[in-house]
Amino acid sequence: MALFYTQNLVKRFGGLLATDEVCLRIAAGEIHALIGPNGAGKSTLVNLISGYLRPDAGGIYLDGQSLLGLKTYQRARVGLGRCFQVTNIFAQDTVRDNLLLAVQAQSGTSFRFFARRARELALYDRAHALAEQFGLESVWGHVAGTLPHGVQRRLDLALALAGQPKLLLLDEPMAGMGPEDAPQMLQLIRQLNQQATILLIEHDMDTVFQLADQVSVLVYGRILKTGRPEEIKNDPQVQEVYLGGDDDAGA
Repeated sequence: MALFYTQNLVKRFGGLLATDEVCLRIAAGEIHALIGPNGAGKSTLVNLISGYLRPDAGGIYLDGQSLLGLKTYQRARVGLGRCFQVTNIFAQDTVRDNLLLAVQAQSGTSFRFFARRARELALYDRAHALAEQFGLESVWGHVAGTLPHGVQRRLDLALALAGQPKLLLLDEPMAGMGPEDAPQMLQLIRQLNQQATILLIEHDMDTVFQLADQVSVLVYGRILKTGRPEEIKNDPQVQEVYLGGDDDAGA
């Protein structure tokens, strides 16, 4: 049984059918990439899964539980995490405080007692372990918004993992990455996959084919094909509608 799946998911915007009977299945432990040309409906589908949009029909299930009707924070509590294309950190706070806030939120204790929270050994140890995992020890006391883009992306991933997600949506994790940061990000995503199943939305095909166990191709709001990376790479129809043409991050 799939850890996550959508069942005949539909979303309309007026006369536009943006999500057309999408059935997406993701097995536990895999990295499943979602690709598609500009305007294919990737962002709409991800926002439906995340809870930012409400579907017109169909179902969304995580670990046997329906996500329909759950708000974004409620979906996070049942195991759905997301890293946005634009980093989603507390820019005015230090890396330490970002991580402490994230592990505190996962533990469910009150936000009103930061001094007490900082003294909680278990929370502190968890935050520091995340800093070590993501190579953030050297910037532990730095204000997050002053850090280079690649370091901010690593912090963003650490914050997402602090919620202990079952499924983590990675939305364009390579966006803005320079050649010096890309190899480290690839390695971090592989490490993340040891702790969470991943749905990867990425337009960089080298990244997709290096990381993904399965790839789904979305075209005009429908899943054109799902298969292993080599199947997708060599499929003539996929090459015609996507891989052979120009593409950007798109919708």
